[in-house]
Amino acid sequence: MSRIELAPEISEDFERILDHLARHQVEQPEARIREIIEALDVLEHNPLIGRPVAKGKRELVIGRRSRGYIALYCYLATPDIVLVLALRSQREAGYAERGG
Repeated sequence: MSRIELAPEISEDFERILDHLARHQVEQPEARIREIIEALDVLEHNPLIGRPVAKGKRELVIGRRSRGYIALYCYLATPDIVLVLALRSQREAGYAERGG
């Protein structure tokens, strides 16, 4: 079973998602975040389930329509770790730009 780790920058993604939900007066935004986190659990047993993207990274599609998100991650086979790098809404054009 793979261990899932969240990159520190994920907190910024959750804040951006919560701000968006608040602006649109979505009920129970905490439940939406919980759904995202629970969906990431599939990576414990299936770390390669996400679609491949550039540079060895993968994307896990979570939910759909207004409840749709995408998690960018990489799987490190030797230590058996899934590192979740970024989260975004399926309706966003790309991942948040981060320095470095």
